[in-house]
Amino acid sequence: MAPSNLRAGFIGLGIMGKSMALNLRKAGFPLTVYNRTAAKTAALREAGASVADSPAAVARASDLVVSCVSDSPDVLEVVLDEKRGVLAGAREGLVAVDCSTASPKVAVRCAEALAARGAAFLDAPVSGGDVGARDATLSIMVGGDTAAFDRALPVLRAMGRTVTRCGGPGAGYLVKLCNQILGGLHLVAAAEALCLAEAAGVDLGAMLQAVSSGAAASWMLTHLAPKMVAGDDRPGFFVDYQLKDLRIADEAAHDLGVPLPGTALTEALFRAASTQGYGRAGTQAVYHVLQRMRGPGAGASVTAPRT
Repeated sequence: MAPSNLRAGFIGLGIMGKSMALNLRKAGFPLTVYNRTAAKTAALREAGASVADSPAAVARASDLVVSCVSDSPDVLEVVLDEKRGVLAGAREGLVAVDCSTASPKVAVRCAEALAARGAAFLDAPVSGGDVGARDATLSIMVGGDTAAFDRALPVLRAMGRTVTRCGGPGAGYLVKLCNQILGGLHLVAAAEALCLAEAAGVDLGAMLQAVSSGAAASWMLTHLAPKMVAGDDRPGFFVDYQLKDLRIADEAAHDLGVPLPGTALTEALFRAASTQGYGRAGTQAVYHVLQRMRGPGAGASVTAPRT
């Protein structure tokens, strides 16, 4: 089915979802949207999308529905609520694609419930932050049925640069948890390296320039370490969302009997950042926690990054 006649729906127009939905309109998909806070649908309405009053109404108007919400309970509510959820509007052939980060167990529940209606569910979390959502360069990791994945590909490719089917139901969520473990550990590593250089009086911009092209390079080091140096806490991804994802990773690891000592430490540092008032700041704000651990006066000698 060509993009011109595949009817798409989108549920959840937050930092990520709004840009992802706008990219579906730019790609030419007829689009119906829903957001719990109706005011956030204004930009999509202006872009030509129809606005529905429930996830069920989005499902009735669509061949494929994308959702992007905050946590496992939100996914279950949006998808499985028997009165207002996608399930209530589902029919044979519908594909529901969830781009949230949630427990793999949620994917299994959703897939089973929708299969009973002749519909399909794909867990398809994304990585790339607000910039990737805006520029349609997200990495999308997908779990679910192969036929449903093939049908969803035109929509997924309108939102992301790299789309990978990782396995059956829950595999996408699980791979996203791996992504969040890596990202969280990389952030803490960047913050620790900056703290050491700062304490020694080394120019932080020079340090970042020296290490960013070698074996220690990472996306977090390149994109977020300069923000740490500049004291720029504006969010591309919230501390509280990263903390939530690490919690889900820890729960999945517990179910599988897998020790994750580095993740446990990273989760504790992000919990400290949230407790210290940085929950709605960008994830780079974990740097403040490590600075404070150095004691009074830490951070006073920060050198601005080189341009």
